[in-house]
Amino acid sequence: MNPIMRNVLAVIAGWLIGSAVNMGLIQMGYTLMPIEGVDPNDMDALAAIIPTLEPKYFIFPFLAHALGTLIGAFIAGIIVFKHKMRFALVIGGIFLLGGIAVNYMLPGPTWFAVADILIAYIPMAWIGGTIAQKMSKESLA
Repeated sequence: MNPIMRNVLAVIAGWLIGSAVNMGLIQMGYTLMPIEGVDPNDMDALAAIIPTLEPKYFIFPFLAHALGTLIGAFIAGIIVFKHKMRFALVIGGIFLLGGIAVNYMLPGPTWFAVADILIAYIPMAWIGGTIAQKMSKESLA
């Protein structure tokens, strides 16, 4: 396959698969820990209630952001032709932009926004890229 096409495919696949993991974990969180009287699809209702929620309600959103980014970066790193870490970090950047947007649209506690933005995106993308690099080196041996 053409290396440029493979790189484009890597970014698209990493973004889509990471997003699917993210949404799956968000939905799982709503199922396991529903917020009484709030429709999780109503952004205005969520924005109104989020500042009053207990910390336990932020576990699944954080896991969704972190694991979605990690898996998306790993997928991109596995598929990409060269520069695995660079492409994994591109996925991290894409998810970081989304995370900043979500933290702006649904403002929660400051501690969550800081932890989410500092830990869930670029560090997880780096870990995903590192795993992809190690797996690629092992397959060459």
